[in-house]
Amino acid sequence: MNVAYWVVAGPLALFYVYGGGVKLVRSKERLQPMMAWVDSTPMPVVRAIGTVEVLGAAGLILPPVTGIAPWLALAAAIGFVVLQILATGVHLRRGDRQIALNLALIAVAAATTWLATTWL
Repeated sequence: MNVAYWVVAGPLALFYVYGGGVKLVRSKERLQPMMAWVDSTPMPVVRAIGTVEVLGAAGLILPPVTGIAPWLALAAAIGFVVLQILATGVHLRRGDRQIALNLALIAVAAATTWLATTWL
């Protein structure tokens, strides 16, 4: 289970470090081609989402590596499931039916949630 966790959680964390980092540093104009939803979202909210994503990625990696508060890995994985469910809702509400990435991220985060129970 340990190896399986890292195989699933590692790429998930990298995805969110990149995605969250982009939301933290790029302007609204540079984000719009990748994320159409930012045009109707205040930038402080976009930055907050980016912060949550980066912190969640750290939560997937640091607790299992350090052995300190390993339950945080489980909390981070559950948080990513919730985040993607909400993101899917935003896409559908905007009329954007391209939610395959969101559904894939829900599946990977759910698998990470299950695998994170080995740290408890």
